[in-house]
Amino acid sequence: MRSRARRVGLAFVAASVAFAGAVYGVTRPATAEAAAALSPAALVADMGAGWNLGNQLEASNNGVPSETAWGNPVITQALINRVKASGFKTIRIPVSYLGKIGAGPNYTVDAAWLTRIAQVVDYAYSQGLYVLINMHGDGYKTVTGSWLICDAADQATIRDKYQKVWQQVATKFQAYNDHLILESMNENFDGQYGAPTQPCYSNINAYNQIFVDTVRRTGGNNASRWLLVPGWNTNIDYTVGNYGFVIPTDQYRSSSIPAAEQRLMISVHYYDPWDFTGQEDGNITQWGPNATNAAKTSTWGQEDYLDAQLKKTYDTFVTRGYPVFVGEYGSIDKTSYDSANNTYRADFARTLVAAAKKYGAATAYWDNGWNGQHGFGLFDRSANSVTQQGIITAIVGGGQTTPTPTVSPTPTASPTPGTGACRAVSTVSAWNTGLTNSIAITNTGTSAINGWTLTFTLAAGQTITSGWSAGYSPASGTVSATNVSYNGTLAPGGSTTIGYQATHTGNAAAPTGFRLNGATCG
Repeated sequence: MRSRARRVGLAFVAASVAFAGAVYGVTRPATAEAAAALSPAALVADMGAGWNLGNQLEASNNGVPSETAWGNPVITQALINRVKASGFKTIRIPVSYLGKIGAGPNYTVDAAWLTRIAQVVDYAYSQGLYVLINMHGDGYKTVTGSWLICDAADQATIRDKYQKVWQQVATKFQAYNDHLILESMNENFDGQYGAPTQPCYSNINAYNQIFVDTVRRTGGNNASRWLLVPGWNTNIDYTVGNYGFVIPTDQYRSSSIPAAEQRLMISVHYYDPWDFTGQEDGNITQWGPNATNAAKTSTWGQEDYLDAQLKKTYDTFVTRGYPVFVGEYGSIDKTSYDSANNTYRADFARTLVAAAKKYGAATAYWDNGWNGQHGFGLFDRSANSVTQQGIITAIVGGGQTTPTPTVSPTPTASPTPGTGACRAVSTVSAWNTGLTNSIAITNTGTSAINGWTLTFTLAAGQTITSGWSAGYSPASGTVSATNVSYNGTLAPGGSTTIGYQATHTGNAAAPTGFRLNGATCG
């Protein structure tokens, strides 16, 4: 796992180039509400697809935070509205404090900076989105003015400063409801990529404990809201393994929370394999089972590795009631080296989101606002427009792995005949010569369906290129979509959503003639 330092460097390059040239969720008001007692599974499901407002409130110049310091424009409500309209339900907002913190012993955070942070939070929070804010660049040795350094000598001063800053931030957001989540820090480590060192890891654990205690003791909704804490550099192996990570105790939380319930989440990031996701060259531009050139595909970090890494977080934390948040993942744009690169970037995002969903984790794609060579951008933040619809669709369009269209998996059980009614609702989004279709299937009969095949007819000129939540065969004409292992049973009233991407020759119409196990669907 590479640190943010690599991506901060990329941001400065992007910024210098820029200067040289260049609806989901219910709206909830920002009023005080008791935090809802969401279970970990319910929380993860409700958070849905997530997105990072990266390289904005954590950007800085000579140690002073500024949202435009790294080449991005001022954040607007219109941008957040576009992100929400694209299907994202969670926005992570990285924040740096740095030179906005006054001198000790009070370490007063600049009031105007706290006000601006709250204003940006409200852009998303007022729209019913989940919002995460953290302490981001203050722990990077590569950032001027950083101070949350785990191997620095004067840890007593660092801890005192850390506690007082979080006390002010938590107090500012005390009345916000459960849709606000606070994150203690970001990718904190000693700067070397070998095994974690002591006592640096012990200091990271101490910061997490101070964070939890401080936020809880400010009271209000902070006493019961979900809090997010990372291990060493948010590295999965160094967090799940026997390297020293300690989950904080939560002794000051509200007494209204049942003793058996957790209100702590574990933060990890995922950028493997780095030669595909972040290395700024044209050597490795492809990823996954659809890769066509072995020379351009990394020798490690493919689907099986990704799945195994997410399973580790499930086994270590989710099974104990601690949900996991993959707070950053993504891959840079290498289409200047390989015109098909965006296809593999979408495959990577889709597979990561599907694995996270499978193992009880929420996710947030890393977007640094930079579009073009080596950028992570999904949106143009000046025009408030989408730039990478294919990747967005991969993230929000079901979040399932991509089976080969001509292969249908074996159903979990022999399909039962259509003993009742069914309903199939198709939602098509088209662009140029491509389209995405999401199909919601509902069993409206009185008997359970154990194993199913949905048949439908594509419009002339359409060919399925990838799909999720079912196996599709053939790729054109009359198609049979067969359930996969996790959605083969539909109880009466139960539903599931499947989907696919397809090419078209000018006719992007929805499919027709839906039949579920032979029964005609409404």
